[in-house]
Amino acid sequence: MIDVLLLVILAAVTYSVASDGPWGAAITFVSVLLAGLLAMNFFEPLAIFFVKNFMNSYLWQFRWDIIALLGLFAIFVTGFRMLGEKLLPTYAEVNNLLFEFARWGFGLATGYVVMAIILTALHVAPLPRDFMGFTPERKNFFQISAPDRQWLAFTQYVSEKSLSRVNRFGIVPIFDGPSFPRNPSDPNSMQVWSSFPIRYADRREQLASGSGGGAGAPSSAPPAAAPPSSGGGGNAGPAGF
Repeated sequence: MIDVLLLVILAAVTYSVASDGPWGAAITFVSVLLAGLLAMNFFEPLAIFFVKNFMNSYLWQFRWDIIALLGLFAIFVTGFRMLGEKLLPTYAEVNNLLFEFARWGFGLATGYVVMAIILTALHVAPLPRDFMGFTPERKNFFQISAPDRQWLAFTQYVSEKSLSRVNRFGIVPIFDGPSFPRNPSDPNSMQVWSSFPIRYADRREQLASGSGGGAGAPSSAPPAAAPPSSGGGGNAGPAGF
């Protein structure tokens, strides 16, 4: 079921974006890409803020993450799209073949990114661990690809590269990138232990059993194979990158 829904999202977004022509499709693609990265950076801190200052009942603690993620994404997409139209108000004439290739290419790319972000949002939704065919360990797009894990990997990559920064502790925060040594006795064996799908799958399982913690604050523990933290750099998620 989830595969069909993702296909519908991909087709609908692709057609809608491509209908705006190559210029508008390119602006929309860039807007969606930047909006997605910013939403991933800020949604967990925003969810924690909501839990602390607004409705913080048991169920609402599980709802704020997806509200924050999709809310920020929608706001950023709208803002970037409006800014793009202001800065680039005219359309350049292009060859008919290039026109079709560009508008459908950017449309498809935008549709895939939107599909990946929505699928990622399902990880933080207040739903059972597995639902409608969605399983965190599965390639949820017809067993062909895992758009959610691809998006998480891309977010982690840009947090290490193009969007990297050094915080006040002299550490480069990495999205979903807490560092732990493979060998506790060897400080040079530090390695990133990504755990976003695992942490949120565990939280959804806790919600279904009625024993979970709050939203915006999933367990920051590394995968079971990781040894205890030695205080290495990186970021487990909520602090942004």
